[in-house]
Amino acid sequence: MQERTFTARPTKTPLSKSAKCVGSKLGSLTTSQASREILEENQNQRVVRALYEALNARDAETVAKLLAPDLEWWFHGPPTHQFLMRLLTGASSDDSFSFDPQSFTSFGSTVLVEGCDQSRSISWIHAWTITDGVITQVREYLNTSLTVTRLGNTTQLRTATAPNHCPSVWESSLSNRVGKSVPGLVLAI
Repeated sequence: MQERTFTARPTKTPLSKSAKCVGSKLGSLTTSQASREILEENQNQRVVRALYEALNARDAETVAKLLAPDLEWWFHGPPTHQFLMRLLTGASSDDSFSFDPQSFTSFGSTVLVEGCDQSRSISWIHAWTITDGVITQVREYLNTSLTVTRLGNTTQLRTATAPNHCPSVWESSLSNRVGKSVPGLVLAI
């Protein structure tokens, strides 16, 4: 597999509006805008689904085509659980860990995927960023509960009692099923 460099740096790439956004934001989108955004989200999910198929088949050629050469990778979890990094870098081609996605959710250019290992002892969440059909960033969370909030123009959602509230748009569910307490994080998109 081609050698890849992974960096952990914050990006300021604006995320497109999502037709799945909380509140009445959908009402402000025209029908054609909403259709384009739903189509983009479906295309992004297809890219990510193809990546999991290639990872589980250990198809390095397809994986390399789906990932940007300068993929940003963020990891939160025990270092011994860096299964994805070992697969992506070719550090371990015989690793028996298999990614079994349980759910896919899209918010514009971000695709959230939640899954667990076959024994259900390790839960994971991947937040993929797709740009022009290529995966440019992954944020990986192992045995962590994740809540996703939407930042940006949320003036329609603010009230006098909660002027700085960031609405929760997604919460992980599998981390509760691994039978142990896990740390919780908030991801703002």
